[in-house]
Amino acid sequence: MENNKPNAEQSYRTMLMLWSSLLMSQFLFVGMVYFVKPELFRFEFSKHPVGDYSMLIIILAVIAFSNFGISFWIRKYLVEKAVTDQSVPGIQTALIVGCALCESISLLGLLAAFAGDYQYFFVFSAVGILGTILHIPKRADIFAASYRSNVG
Repeated sequence: MENNKPNAEQSYRTMLMLWSSLLMSQFLFVGMVYFVKPELFRFEFSKHPVGDYSMLIIILAVIAFSNFGISFWIRKYLVEKAVTDQSVPGIQTALIVGCALCESISLLGLLAAFAGDYQYFFVFSAVGILGTILHIPKRADIFAASYRSNVG
């Protein structure tokens, strides 16, 4: 039993590194917009909050907030399945899928910034970053997925 605990701890550290990389990539998206379209960082409060391409922004917002909710639902489902199957790689898959859906929110913000010159694109990035932060790996999930295989 003691020999398998470092494997679970190593899996946790691996997932923590993966999670932090996915989180940092979202900050890089904001940085990319800053260097490519710095004019979006000069706020014009006379513009309508939805922007010139209101239909595009509304559609992207609906998709983004749907992805936010779906990311938690899918991750919960995949974690439960991984615990039932006693699969630590399943926990990692749940993390990746949850974070990828949150990263898609930031990518939709990037699309709004480049396609629609949307000055509030950072709201999409903020929601994506918040979602990724909330998807931080949990040791308890890993230990739950490896518990029975460690006992036997």
